[in-house]
Amino acid sequence: MANNMNALSAWQLRLNRRNFFGHLGLRLGGLSLGLLAGSACRSAAAAVNDQVQDGVAKVHPPLPGLPHFPPKATSVIYLHMNGGPSQIDTWDHKPELHRFFDQDLPPSVQGGQRLSTMTSGQSRFPVAPSKYRFEQKGQSGVWVNMDLFPHTAEIVDEIALVRTVHTHAINHDPACTFVMTGSEIPGKASLGSWLAYGLGSENDDLPAFVVFTPKYPLDSNGQALFSRMWSSGFLPTRYNGVALRGSGDPVLYLPNPDGVAPADRRVMLDALKTLNQQNYEVFGDPETLTRIAQYEMAFRMQASVPELTDISQETESTLAMYGPDVTTPGSFAHSALLARRLVERGVRVVQLLHRGWDQHTDLPYQIGNQCRQTDQPTAALIKDLKQRGLLDRTLVVWGGEFGRTVYSQGKLTKDNYGRDHHPRNFCMWLAGGGIRPGVIHGTTDDFSYNIVENPVHVNDINATILHCLGIDHERFTFKFQGLDQRLTGVEPQRVVSEILA
Repeated sequence: MANNMNALSAWQLRLNRRNFFGHLGLRLGGLSLGLLAGSACRSAAAAVNDQVQDGVAKVHPPLPGLPHFPPKATSVIYLHMNGGPSQIDTWDHKPELHRFFDQDLPPSVQGGQRLSTMTSGQSRFPVAPSKYRFEQKGQSGVWVNMDLFPHTAEIVDEIALVRTVHTHAINHDPACTFVMTGSEIPGKASLGSWLAYGLGSENDDLPAFVVFTPKYPLDSNGQALFSRMWSSGFLPTRYNGVALRGSGDPVLYLPNPDGVAPADRRVMLDALKTLNQQNYEVFGDPETLTRIAQYEMAFRMQASVPELTDISQETESTLAMYGPDVTTPGSFAHSALLARRLVERGVRVVQLLHRGWDQHTDLPYQIGNQCRQTDQPTAALIKDLKQRGLLDRTLVVWGGEFGRTVYSQGKLTKDNYGRDHHPRNFCMWLAGGGIRPGVIHGTTDDFSYNIVENPVHVNDINATILHCLGIDHERFTFKFQGLDQRLTGVEPQRVVSEILA
C-alpha cells in the first residue's frame, strides 16, 4: 500500500497542466504528429546520446552516415574580422584609383546601390584611393599591402584569395548573422554548431566547438558581438560554441569549490546523471540529455582546459613566431596559438572573432592598429600548422561580414579617409585542407564597387567549407518548423570548385 501511495504521489508531482491534457488525449492530432516527427526525434536523440566505439563511450559522436565522402579537412579555424575590413586597403588592389582622387563616384558605377544612413545624406561621394604601398608577392603574384600585411605576405602562396564575395545585408548585426548562420534571420544554427552536430569531435575532453573573442584596440569602433554567431539555434543546445575567456579562469566556475575533491564531484555527477536519465525516460525531452552531456563535459574540462592553456612547453621559436603578445591571455596572438593547440587535440571548430574593423573615419590609423594585432599571429598560425603537418587537414578561413565603399565617408585627404559599409563585394581567403594554394578567384570593376567576373555568395563559401569537411551541403539538413533546414538556405548555392585542391 505504501509503495502504491508513493507511486501515486510521484505521478501527481509530475502532473502539470501540459501533461494532464496530454495524458487525457486532448491534443488533437497528437498521434499523427508523433508519427511524422518520430524519425526526426529519433535522429535528434541518436545525435545527443553517446555512441560506443570499441567499448568506449564517445562524447562527440558524428551523425550516422557522415561525412558523406572522404574529407580533405577534419578541423576548421575561422578568423572573423568583425566590422568589415576594407577590401580596397587589404586584398583588392586598385592602383588606377589615384587618377580619380576626390572625384565623385560615377552614378553608373553606384548603380542604384542602397546606402546606409551613415552616408545617405552626403552631398558628394568622393573617390578615396588607398594610401598604402602594395607589392606582388609569392609565385601567385597576389598584390599585398606591405604596410599592413608584411607577415601575411610570406604565406600568400598557401591561400586561395576570393575577391568577389557578396552578401545581402548592409548593417553589422544581420550581416554577421548571415555570414555565420547562412541567414539574416536570428535563431538559425551557426556554422560551428552545424559541424559539431554533424561530425562531432575526436576529443572527448574538450568541446567540439570553441570560441575566442580576443581583445581589440580600445580606440577602434568595436561592434557588439552576439552569441547567435556561435549559437546552435534550433539544434540541440549541446552544440553551442563554448567561449573561452581571455582573462581570469578560461571558463567560469570550472575549478571545484574549496573542500570539494574531484572524486566527490564524480560521485555527485554520476548520481545527477541517473536522476536526469530517469527524467528523460519519463518526459523524453532531448534537452535533458544535453544537460547530462554538458555536466560531463564540464567535469572533463576541469583537467583538459588547464593543460590546453598552459603554453609554457611551447618552444621559444614558436612563441616568437606568433609575436610579443602571445603570452598575454586574451590577445589575438594568444588565441591563435590556442587555436592551433585545440585542433592539434582533435577539436572540430575554433572561431576567433576580432572586433574593431568598422572604420567609418580615420581608417588608415584604425586599420593599422587592427593589423598590428592580427597580421603576425595569422601568418604564424599558417606556418605553425604547416610545419606540424596539420595544415593539410585544417581549413583556415579569414574574412569579415562585408566590405567598404570606394568613396570616402566624411572628410577626405590623401592620408586620411573613412569608408561606409559595402555588401556588393568583399574579400575572403581560405587555406589548408581541401584548398588549392596560390589561387586568386574573382574580378571586380576599377572601383572595387561591383563584381565583374565569378561572384561568390556568402553561402557559396559555407557550401565550400562543408565540402572540404566531406559534407554535401544539400543533403545536410535538420527538420525544424516543418522545413528541412540547411546552413546554406533554400536558394541554390554552389561549392566554389575553382579554389579546391
